[in-house]
Amino acid sequence: MKILLVGSGGREHALAWKLAQSPRTAKLYCAPGNAGIASCAECIPIKAEDIAGLRDFAGREGVDLTVVGPEAPLAEGIAGLFGKAGLRTYAPSREAAQLETSKAFAKAFCRRHGIPSADSETFDDAEKAYAFARSGKLPIVIKADGLAAGKGVVICKELREAEDTIRGMMLDRRFGGAGRRVVIEEFLEGEEASFIAICDGRNVLPLASSQDHKAAYDGDTGPNTGGMGAVSPARIVTADVERTVMDEVLLPVVQGMADEGMPFVGTLYAGLMIKDGRPRVLEFNARFGDPETQPLLMRLKSDLVEIFELAVEGKLGGHKLEWDARPTACVVMASGGYPGSYEKGKVIKGLADAGALEDVVVFHAGTARAGDDFVTNGGRVLGVTAMGADMRAAIDRAYQAAAKISWDGVHYRKDIGAKAVR
Repeated sequence: MKILLVGSGGREHALAWKLAQSPRTAKLYCAPGNAGIASCAECIPIKAEDIAGLRDFAGREGVDLTVVGPEAPLAEGIAGLFGKAGLRTYAPSREAAQLETSKAFAKAFCRRHGIPSADSETFDDAEKAYAFARSGKLPIVIKADGLAAGKGVVICKELREAEDTIRGMMLDRRFGGAGRRVVIEEFLEGEEASFIAICDGRNVLPLASSQDHKAAYDGDTGPNTGGMGAVSPARIVTADVERTVMDEVLLPVVQGMADEGMPFVGTLYAGLMIKDGRPRVLEFNARFGDPETQPLLMRLKSDLVEIFELAVEGKLGGHKLEWDARPTACVVMASGGYPGSYEKGKVIKGLADAGALEDVVVFHAGTARAGDDFVTNGGRVLGVTAMGADMRAAIDRAYQAAAKISWDGVHYRKDIGAKAVR
């Protein structure tokens, strides 16, 4: 079958790498793709947000299934547009994707359906937001309501920081329209983990657990990023915690969305804070996480195309996934200055040496070609992912591979997976 993958990041390279392994895949396109994705798919120069252009391409080429990676086309309504054209899409509808595209919607949904989450208030007036921040105890968490590329969440430990954050989001429009409305919620203590599942509107098929590292610098310090690395499995997600997440979070979400006329078909991501074995929801995403996808798909043995087809057809019930028991670790190598301003076009050296190591895959996130060279073309550039006999071995191998790669200004955290081996 012909498959179109939408997106251009490290998540999409991992998806392309896995989709290309399926015997069901006769032709794989990726729009727009990146320099690494070009090794396993034909890259098409159509932006992920150009959903009309993508629809026209899929119709013209006879694409059998479209898989959507990033959040922006979900917010634009790609699933509905493709559906009207008779094209199958593995992606939630625009209405269902509100779980990610509007934090205010997600918080209200959790309250309606008794899903454990932090106490919060939503504001579209900056003065009222200031007053609320001044009236409660610190720290607090301030979130831009809309999509902000993983950077619209700020933990504020001091009142001045909270006021500056509200001003930056609501008045200075640091995140454009995404910050016109903000959610202010209590700060939750515990350990974070990611729990991702495939949904068909009624059934929930959980993936293995994983753990992201969002802060820019070692020790979970610095500003939030889209993710600086990830491991799978997450030590904190025990069998008991997994059952609780399924029973109290994922199944109620899918049932609630169906009850409200917005059946969720696609990938549901729950970002969790876990303390004393009790999970509470920090956020939802309506797609695979990045960089969690990289270590997860390296462990997955099942046919990803078959899974996506079953989800689209509403036939996930009773299906189980097969996993490699060995842990995996992903180290994100970023451009100097990320998540702030950074330069592009830096020549990347050592990719072949790193990729030649056993049980290592270097997934490209922000790369391009300049003649015979791979060059940087984004903030997060590579996701160096490795498998090992145990978590310590996987982490060591990922860093061994990362050490072979260099470019001017490269930056990466040196403590990815520290919690997993503590």
